[in-house]
Amino acid sequence: MKTASVFSDDMVLQRNKPVRVFGTGRENERISVSILGNTAFAHVKDGKWEVVLPPMKETDSCTMEIKSENEEIIFKNIAVGEVWLAGGQSNMEFELQNDKNGANALQTCGNEKVRYYYTNKCPMLDENLFESEKYSFWKKASPENSKNWSAVGYYFARELSRKLNVTVGIIGCNWGGTSASAWIPREYLERDSRTEIYIREYDKAVEGKTVSQMIDEYDEYLMRQAEWDRKKELLYMENPRIRWSEVIKICGENEYPGPAGCKNPMRPCGLYETMISRVKPYTLRGFLYYQGESDDHRPESYDVLLTSLIECWRKDWKDENLYFLNVQLPMFKYADDPDTKSWAVIRQAQMKVFKNIKNTGLAAALDCGEFNNIHPLDKEPVGHRLYLQALSEVYKIEKRINTLPPVFREFYRENNEIILVFDNCEGFKVYGDLKGFEISYDGENYVNADAEIRDDKIILFAEKDREVKSVRYLWTNYSEVNLYGKNGLPVPGFIF
Repeated sequence: MKTASVFSDDMVLQRNKPVRVFGTGRENERISVSILGNTAFAHVKDGKWEVVLPPMKETDSCTMEIKSENEEIIFKNIAVGEVWLAGGQSNMEFELQNDKNGANALQTCGNEKVRYYYTNKCPMLDENLFESEKYSFWKKASPENSKNWSAVGYYFARELSRKLNVTVGIIGCNWGGTSASAWIPREYLERDSRTEIYIREYDKAVEGKTVSQMIDEYDEYLMRQAEWDRKKELLYMENPRIRWSEVIKICGENEYPGPAGCKNPMRPCGLYETMISRVKPYTLRGFLYYQGESDDHRPESYDVLLTSLIECWRKDWKDENLYFLNVQLPMFKYADDPDTKSWAVIRQAQMKVFKNIKNTGLAAALDCGEFNNIHPLDKEPVGHRLYLQALSEVYKIEKRINTLPPVFREFYRENNEIILVFDNCEGFKVYGDLKGFEISYDGENYVNADAEIRDDKIILFAEKDREVKSVRYLWTNYSEVNLYGKNGLPVPGFIF
């Protein structure tokens, strides 16, 4: 008899919801799970078992006993509080010890009621994964334990714990550089032609290759990439402002993410198999998600991809109402890159998902980016804005006017004035010049538009007797951000 590795001493269970406990065992083996005076039973079927415990109130320490006919497992120092899964790619993965304020946070984190489980990062479902799971445990916050925790996840949990006065547990389940296509199964990608291309490209790349061949190719790539990365890091140590084009000139072409194959963690569906499947359906309040950077090569289909991911995860966790709080991508562009506006399209897709799918939130992070650095060092504002979304969208203890920025709704014309109307708006703050607004008379070409603020609306000025077919704001990968709602949150870019 075993439990899934996500169950351990010091774990956090979700309060006020039925709690699932699950694992593996011998066929037909009878399993009992007891905690806080509650007991549930199950029999092993097809090698697996799962029990559902009744909702429990919050507590800081209790014990769980799991028994079969010949075995017993006891988990100690369990907290019952709030549980969130922190998913995505490198900006969610970004470690607290590397954060701008991480050193200060680590000094005092031992006083916080925050715990963390780091989902094992293995590229294949093999013995290496199973072995590493033997040494994966929930951990309480401490200066040593918390170093490699998600900075975004930690800052979110710290604020939430203080506000609700309960222990908050974060399940870190993220991997840098990953497309959303890595985090859902094949059937979800294949059902829409706009996302099926992820599968088609992968299948074509590995056609005719054996498993051993794919593994050998990827291992050889890792050795080459390690040497390339070493050279790159030396260049950045010597000159932190070096341009990417110079790095490539000196080090040669970057092969990342390596050859497609069954060991490449960037492959479609791969991390769903090796990470998501290992922690589902551990009972949660919801998901925190920071991703999209690695899908900017197909921004036009990102809303479909993200919608599929939300649907899939909710189904896997057996709760179609699970909350999904998403980080809207910040401003970013490498110095050498053209402004493809692909990140603007991703942001619009994230806004579309927020508006159209129930129980979602959108943390406005437009001003949390850095020019020429895809990994901004200050993650505390991102965690804070996810926290604000939780207060209004999940716990219903704050009004949206305090947790969401003004969100563009529509425009209309009066003479030569184009009046922009916003939801969730009590007015604006501007730092510097009001700029970034554009208008189009033909629906394709845009020109800068003068703008001014009048109470809770923004006025653009158009040429007389010319129809305005479209307006947009900060429709760019990177720009300065200086327009905010009165609540201090940046107004998201838009096109309409």
